[in-house]
Amino acid sequence: MIELFSANTPNGKKISIMLEEIGYDYRVTNVDINNEEQFKEDFKKISPFSKIPVIIDHKNSKTIFESGAILIYLAEKSGKFYNENKRTEINQWLMAQIGYVGPMLGQHHQFHHYNPGKSKFGEERYFKISKRIYQELDDVLSKSKFLSGNDYTIADIGTFPWIARHEWHDIGLKRYKNLSRWYLEISERDAVKKGFSFMNKDELPPKP
Repeated sequence: MIELFSANTPNGKKISIMLEEIGYDYRVTNVDINNEEQFKEDFKKISPFSKIPVIIDHKNSKTIFESGAILIYLAEKSGKFYNENKRTEINQWLMAQIGYVGPMLGQHHQFHHYNPGKSKFGEERYFKISKRIYQELDDVLSKSKFLSGNDYTIADIGTFPWIARHEWHDIGLKRYKNLSRWYLEISERDAVKKGFSFMNKDELPPKP
């Protein structure tokens, strides 16, 4: 049994989607980040930087923090979505999501969605970067079906929940036909729908 400590965020959804994709039994322990439960000492014991998600693989008594590390662990454990002959390509796109796509779109959320009007510089900077991310992903997906090639991998699983907040971005996902095609195809997967709604059974990936 895998225990997933999480909140209803893009990083949290990465792991619930992966767990559904590989068909593992798991239970969810909600971490109320709005009430700063992530900073409690008990949680810091399993997440040194007070971040969600974290998993505990109770069968192997293993605790893994950081979403990218969790995706790799589950992929290696299950033997799915991490072709050993394509790992360099997959790792590049997974690291790009972790170090660039997620953090930059996250800053756009902070300035544009949560705190509009507080910093013109912040709003303009991260809106511009987010538009560039959309275009860069669209360019890549004009050449391949998925981010690291023709196979659906943990790189796509890691990136999808961030693009699923496209309504917050006000960029217009429909303007990017290749990114939209990728997004729609992934959003129709049964495991993605189940994983996306892991904390709200009525929540589905929003249409472009």
